[in-house]
Amino acid sequence: MTQAADLLDPAERLDLDGLRALQLERLRNSLRHAYENVPFYRESFDKAGVHPDDCRSLSDLSRFPFTTKADLRANYPYGMFAVPQERIRRLHASSGTTGRPTVVGYTENDLHMWADMVARSLRAAGGRPGDIAHIAYGYGLFTGGLGAHYGAERLGCTVIPASGGMTSRQVTLIQDLNPSVIMVTPSYMLTLLDEFERQGVDPRSTSLRVGVFGAEPWTQDMRREIEERFAIDAVDIYGLSEVIGPGVAQECVETKDGLHIWEDHFFPEVVDPITGEVLPEGEQGELVFTSLTKEAMPIVRYRTRDLTRLLPGTARVFRRMEKVTGRSDDMVILRGVNLFPTQIEEIVLRTPGVAPHFQLRLTTSGRMDALTVRAEARPDADAATREAAARSIVQAVKDGIGVSVEAEIVDPESLERSVGKIRRIADLRERRD
Repeated sequence: MTQAADLLDPAERLDLDGLRALQLERLRNSLRHAYENVPFYRESFDKAGVHPDDCRSLSDLSRFPFTTKADLRANYPYGMFAVPQERIRRLHASSGTTGRPTVVGYTENDLHMWADMVARSLRAAGGRPGDIAHIAYGYGLFTGGLGAHYGAERLGCTVIPASGGMTSRQVTLIQDLNPSVIMVTPSYMLTLLDEFERQGVDPRSTSLRVGVFGAEPWTQDMRREIEERFAIDAVDIYGLSEVIGPGVAQECVETKDGLHIWEDHFFPEVVDPITGEVLPEGEQGELVFTSLTKEAMPIVRYRTRDLTRLLPGTARVFRRMEKVTGRSDDMVILRGVNLFPTQIEEIVLRTPGVAPHFQLRLTTSGRMDALTVRAEARPDADAATREAAARSIVQAVKDGIGVSVEAEIVDPESLERSVGKIRRIADLRERRD
């Protein structure tokens, strides 16, 4: 599908010089806004010996200190806000499963900008005004559902606010209401796929044309699996609540070559996860974002923990980020080898007789950590096929990643299903003092 030039908004038509000038103007204003209105940033900048006026070029941003999730938690709930409470129109928050939640706020202008960015993302994904959009992200404090909802409405779509869960009902809604776009986590799309097949409905027969998948890393192999079995275009959307929510970056359907970051509102850097040094374009590291236009909660050099690299723009002037390969805090170090769930996903998806559902189980064996890949068999896989699949996974992990694991092929539909972000790692290791 080709993106018609008359559908692009003015920022998407900027040349590189125009974009960089706009970014510098907005960056200077955002740094000043944070410094003058958020005590944390005033203290942080002063401690680092920098002032907003020291930012005279985009490269000067590297002189400013990072912001981390720990900083947001330390200032829970409202310490990072830069406007009075009466200007806040909405609050979202993380689940807080690993500590205090992080709370983010939005002014009316922030909500308009957010809806504009999701609308831009949907348009880049192949959505058009008049489309029916099935939103299966969770609604509530999680930013996915409402962010997608208001963006789809801003584009001019008819919205089905399905949320997550009630999987059999979702399949019925898709059949009856004929949406052309679905927005959902990729793991829950696989759950829907299972339900279509359980009901005896060919997933390729639906009205769906475009799937916009985000909130968790997913691989090119999973893209092929979804596209082939649903007969749709599967494209990636990226965002995180600390920066705005979904709509920070989007893959364009005409290229599917990485996600264009909407750099007129979110300035990206990639840094060495250990040293914090800014890396040259094209080198892999940790993604860092600075907001350029947010009012309620400006964010300066926020360390996302997502691992990727920056690449030149193709379908747009904006730089691309490669599909996220994993998170630095999701990395498993197994007997000295770094391993990410997405690496296992690639292996599982190309193993005959195995469904695209798996879990990594970490245990302790003697004084060593051990990992078992538990993957579901496809319904037609016999005992011999299962045994061959287990051997294939063990060998592929050894050859491709360089570490020995065990593999267990379990019965179909026996692993936990996702209605939101999937939990790939079950850490059952004994604590060592």
